[in-house]
Amino acid sequence: MAITDDLRKTLSDPTPLYFAAGTADLAFQQAKKVPALVEQLRTEAPARFEAVRNTDPKAVQERAAARVKETQETLQTKVTELIGALDGDLKKLGESAQDLALRGVGVAAEYAVKAREAYEKVAEHGEQAVKTWRGQAAEEIEDLAVAVEPGSETKPAPGEAAPAEEPAEKKAPAARKAPAKKTTAAKKTAPAAE
Repeated sequence: MAITDDLRKTLSDPTPLYFAAGTADLAFQQAKKVPALVEQLRTEAPARFEAVRNTDPKAVQERAAARVKETQETLQTKVTELIGALDGDLKKLGESAQDLALRGVGVAAEYAVKAREAYEKVAEHGEQAVKTWRGQAAEEIEDLAVAVEPGSETKPAPGEAAPAEEPAEKKAPAARKAPAKKTTAAKKTAPAAE
């Protein structure tokens, strides 16, 4: 039973659908920016091509060789320092490895929390987008206005029937009958117990 309840709960949860709707809405918003970026690239491209054509290949080769040499020297000194540190104190390395592992677990947990928050934020955005697409945002504002000012009623839209309200008299007797049934059932069980 617990498995079917879990499956029912999982399959009836709209959050993944809201997440997908939020992702689609955000992607659409970003896609609107693409034409402006294309136009910007189109205007900047000739100047960039001209700059590449005017560069001296020998100068570029010399700069690249200098960078490679600097990187090689830096890498060699770092490796030497690392080997010296490893030879120096293996116990300290073990402690720092444990510390790094614990930090890694903490960072992973932090990222999991951030991912969950981002998922919920996008799902919330998707829910709002779906409500906007459906036109439910205006209906919720009307419901809120009725809740704030219960005396004022909103007029139904043309073509809609006014909601029929049940008189308060009908609701009250139904509420009284339910406790009465419970007390009679309690009286019946009491003599049977004796």
